[in-house]
Formats: sequence, C-alpha cells, structure tokens
Amino acid sequence: MKIHMLAVVLLSSALTAGTAAAQPAPVNAVGVTMGHWHIASQDVEANKKLFLAMGGKLFMPGGNPLIMFPGLYINLNLGTEKGDGGTVGSSVNHVGFIVNNVQARVAQWKAAGVAVLPGNNNRLDQAFVVTPDGVRIEILEDKTQSMPIRHEHVHLSVPKAEVPTAQAWYAKTFGGKAGTRNDAPIVDIPGAQFRFAAADAKQAKTRGRVLDHIGVDVRDHAAFVKKITAEGVTLDEPVRKSPTGSTITYITDPWGTRIEIIQRGPLGPQVQ
Repeated sequence: MKIHMLAVVLLSSALTAGTAAAQPAPVNAVGVTMGHWHIASQDVEANKKLFLAMGGKLFMPGGNPLIMFPGLYINLNLGTEKGDGGTVGSSVNHVGFIVNNVQARVAQWKAAGVAVLPGNNNRLDQAFVVTPDGVRIEILEDKTQSMPIRHEHVHLSVPKAEVPTAQAWYAKTFGGKAGTRNDAPIVDIPGAQFRFAAADAKQAKTRGRVLDHIGVDVRDHAAFVKKITAEGVTLDEPVRKSPTGSTITYITDPWGTRIEIIQRGPLGPQVQ
C-alpha cells in the first residue's frame, strides 16, 4: 500500500512539475506575458525534431504538438493549414532565442542534426537557425543566464516613417515598456522584447504564412479585451473557447502581424 501511494505521489509530482515548467513569465500590470509562436508547418515532424533538438519540451494539448521553451510555447500546426512563405518579407522578419553560450549550443545542435548559420560578419555571439519552411530564428548570447536557452525577441519590420507609431502601439496595447537597444526602438513585455526594424516598404501580413501569428497570454481575457477595444483595437473574430479549454481571440496590428490573445487552458503532461 505504501509503495502504491508513493508511486501516486511521484506521478502527481512529475505531472505538476511538467506543468509548472511550462508556465510563461509572470504577467505585467495589464495582465500580459509572452505566449507563443504559431507555425502552420509544412512538415510538422521536421519542425518538431528541430525544436526538440534545440532543447524544447513536447506537450500534446488536444492532440496537437506544442513545444515549450522557457518563456515561450511553439504551436506546430494550425488545423490542416500549411503556411506559404517564411518570415523574411513579412511584418515579423524573424524571432529570437538567447542562449548561455552560442558556440556550445551550436556544436550541440549541429551534432543533433540542426543546420545552423553563422552570425553576421562571423560574430561568435550570434547565429541563425531557419526551419525547413522558412521561419528565421536569431540566436544571441547572455553568458550570465543560468538556463541553456530561453525566448528573447520578436523582430518586427515596418515602414521607416511608422516605426515610432508601431513602438507606441505595442507599448500601449500590451502594457509594455518602451526603450532602446543599440539605439533602436524596443518594447519589453514579460518574456519577450518587441524590436522594430525600418523597412523600405510595407511588408506582407503574417496570416497565411508559415509563422501565421504570434500570441500573448493574458491573466483575465475579458478584462484585457475590454481594455484594448476601449482603446480602439478591433477583434478579428468573436471571443471563443478552444477545444482545450483556452479562451481566445485574435487581433491584427496596423502593420499586418496577427496576434492571438489567449487565456490558456491546461497543457497536460509533458510527452517524454
């Protein structure tokens, strides 16, 4: 009996630990934290293999593959849709992780079969990974961080004249902190930094591309939707419940980036 009870306790602890490890960063004052990248993969298995090799953990909420990294979820399928077009050329030019040692992680990933591109001008503290279907991922380095990898940024591309407006929109909508990094505008929210690059022309919308949308998790969906609609943001669709118990809706920023607003239901246990 004692052995049986111990087994139950250990199993319960393992499931709880897996769920806790999957939690995003604590929310900010308006109840927002970074949520996910939603990839409409052309080859789900290829992308799953890549992200697991990079250190992600697999969950299967509702039978759909989801990869968790510290500060981020990555959904690998969007129903039966297969995205057309990578991130470059869209309003999300690329996304980014930060690691504790770029060269160590690059060696580890290459050994696991991940193709890694060198940093700009052969920088040793930068690298790039591109999924087989074109999602460009920048890898940067912070030697002071304790974990091997975590989510860092979403790099948006908007017409040069509209960069200040875009920065202000993201700061207001998501309760972010506007600032600069390397003299370039940014907005910080828990778990992510939105960066803004000046484009020569308006970029393609994300909807229908491989990186179909990004997402933010919210503490109180109704309260957050009330806030943004009062500020003039239009919902792309009515609020609804997903099959996994999440409350969701979508908005699209004025430059074409589709953003899911989600109060997330349970993920279930990590798939070993």
